[in-house]
Amino acid sequence: MDRLRQLTSHFSSAPTGLAALSKKSPDDVVVTMAVRSALTKAKKGGFKDTRSDELLTGMFKTAIAKMQIDPALIQDICVGTVLPPGAPYEARSAALAAGIPQTTPVQVINRFCSSGLMAVTTVANQIRVGQIEIGLAVGVESMTTNPDSGSPKLSDDIMAHNVAKDCVQPMGWTSENVAQDFNISREDMDKFAALSHQRASEAQRTGKFTEIVPVEGFSKSESGERTRIIVDKDDGIRHDSTPAALGKIRSAFPQWGGGKTTGGNASQITDGAAAVLLMRRKKAEELGLPILAKYVTTSVAGLAPRIMGIGPTYAIPMVLEQTGLTIGDVDLFEINEAFASMYVYCVRKLGLDIEKVNVNGGAIALGHPLDKCSPNCNRSSRARTPRRKGPGNIYVYWSWNGRSSHLHS
Repeated sequence: MDRLRQLTSHFSSAPTGLAALSKKSPDDVVVTMAVRSALTKAKKGGFKDTRSDELLTGMFKTAIAKMQIDPALIQDICVGTVLPPGAPYEARSAALAAGIPQTTPVQVINRFCSSGLMAVTTVANQIRVGQIEIGLAVGVESMTTNPDSGSPKLSDDIMAHNVAKDCVQPMGWTSENVAQDFNISREDMDKFAALSHQRASEAQRTGKFTEIVPVEGFSKSESGERTRIIVDKDDGIRHDSTPAALGKIRSAFPQWGGGKTTGGNASQITDGAAAVLLMRRKKAEELGLPILAKYVTTSVAGLAPRIMGIGPTYAIPMVLEQTGLTIGDVDLFEINEAFASMYVYCVRKLGLDIEKVNVNGGAIALGHPLDKCSPNCNRSSRARTPRRKGPGNIYVYWSWNGRSSHLHS
């Protein structure tokens, strides 16, 4: 009967809008922990000598230390990752090695750069329908260990299809398509990129990245000896970044379009991980845990692969319609800065106030481990905006293949 009540409450027509979202229910899916590792430059930064399984083990260990519950209470774990080394052995093995009991199962999910958001959504949906009460969503990517070596060779039939063949084109090509199709200038791309670095620099300087937790990694000497280290600081931020300085960087893809995308106005390849603990509100209150946010819904949208980065212009309106909200109701937006061309277009097309978007910087400054950016419910960004007069703040998170997640805290 309890499960039937939960299902009925979630699938029945429910009121929407700010007032509805402010109401608390014992069956709400809530976030009680949201932490991330530092984001470090692939092949150059703090995790460059740390294997992907070691990074994941370190993230699990830190999450266990921070979650304030016995890990045996976790009923399922969903790990989002884009470039795994093989089958899901690594995720399960890392969980066990970190101290997760063998009675807790692990699954792996991949929806490209929104895999972490998909992990959060998967766990949230399991909780909503009563399959589990507590679940852990994790995102991890080591672009040092498992670099993106491009797409595999596909069949002649697929490559003969005018749209399907675009799925295997380089991401830089899609950035140039957006810049050319929607008249995004190099100057505007560099301006938005510099703003990302400036905001991230200020956030780091003033200690706003409170979601970062120390994670164990390794450092290799010239002799090949490996020693354990603690990594706790983002290392990709260009603290002296300006539009003028970025304007001097040569095009990364001169062979496509206008060659407006550069190493300065695109995201970095990065190593990092994050973890989010979710459960029913009733359970969180029973355990005396802090409630950081309430998960509300997720929307997914598809579009032409050649301009895949403008996905939020489709997904965000969908999630707002689902919840009865307007753009003006939202306090903060987190939009993935895979490329500045896409970032500029999305902000303009949606009519967003730039003061509400990526207030502590984004992937251009912090880096973009393909999966990790998604599940980090950015506590530092939320702290940057004064709380509204009412129940809480509204946040929308988006990841670059057209997936939008909406949270209310």
